[in-house]
Amino acid sequence: MARTGRPREFDRDRAIDAATALFWAQGYEPTSLTQLKASMGNISPASFYAAFGSKEALFREVVQHYLATYGQVMAPLWDESLPPREAIERALRGSARMQSACTHPTGCLVVSGASNCSPENEPVRALLAAERQRTRTGIRACVQRAIANGELNASPATDVLPDILTTFFHGMTCEARDGMRPDTLDAAVTSLLTLWDINVVKQGTEKRAKKTLTG
Repeated sequence: MARTGRPREFDRDRAIDAATALFWAQGYEPTSLTQLKASMGNISPASFYAAFGSKEALFREVVQHYLATYGQVMAPLWDESLPPREAIERALRGSARMQSACTHPTGCLVVSGASNCSPENEPVRALLAAERQRTRTGIRACVQRAIANGELNASPATDVLPDILTTFFHGMTCEARDGMRPDTLDAAVTSLLTLWDINVVKQGTEKRAKKTLTG
């Protein structure tokens, strides 16, 4: 009688990687449990629930995995050792490269992973909305730090600059998914940053202002 081989061990890390690719490519609701189990090596429903508890719990774990890996392109926003403009530029260029890479699904999971959730999946939508708000806060903090440091003028233009930068960041997902090339996205970042540069405090102006104040 032929001996059966040992069952293949469940590799949780590989399972998370597979689930990340599916959720990233398809979004939360369109990704079925059948697809998830198949991507993990055709594990049984019992094994799936024992390992992850539920589809939502798995998605939450996937989001944390994404943020700790691919999402680290946004880490410069919270690095106060970097000049504010450099922090913004690093985050935008890094995200542009990541979102348009051909080695994984395009776009940003946090932006597109739960864009059309039904009411019963509101907690999933809220999870990603909170992460997007964190990005908005990081971008705004960089701009405010630049104003406080005397790098940027405080003006109506710089008041809306964080919103412009955030809108561009979120919009990159659509463009990357529609096939925009990495070099094109990078060139768009260069053009976008001119909005920062035209609001930089000119040293001569700053000196004149100080002279006026001191008499």
